[in-house]
Amino acid sequence: MTDCVFCRIVARQNQADIEYEDEHVVAFKDIYPKAPVHVLIVPRRHIATLTEATEDDIDVLGRCVLAARRIAEARGFAERGFRLGLNTGPEGGQVVYHIHFHFTAGRRTSGG
Repeated sequence: MTDCVFCRIVARQNQADIEYEDEHVVAFKDIYPKAPVHVLIVPRRHIATLTEATEDDIDVLGRCVLAARRIAEARGFAERGFRLGLNTGPEGGQVVYHIHFHFTAGRRTSGG
């Protein structure tokens, strides 16, 4: 998909600060961070939204979650804590229509 910014990052047509990658997943720093550490984790294969994911996508979505664990371990947040979020659709806050997980860390939240 040439019109997808994340597909262009995966294909190295657009520049990004890569934090992690393997044969299925690429993770890179968000250019509009919402926390001191904000990394986007995307499957290399284009899946527009979670609502378009199928049984065939189970493996790659799980690999995205495991990539978050690896990033947390590498950055020292595995024990301290981090957040992993997924926005779906316009009312869910999704802006780029290539499924992506937001890994955020480095700040305390107030309350329980």
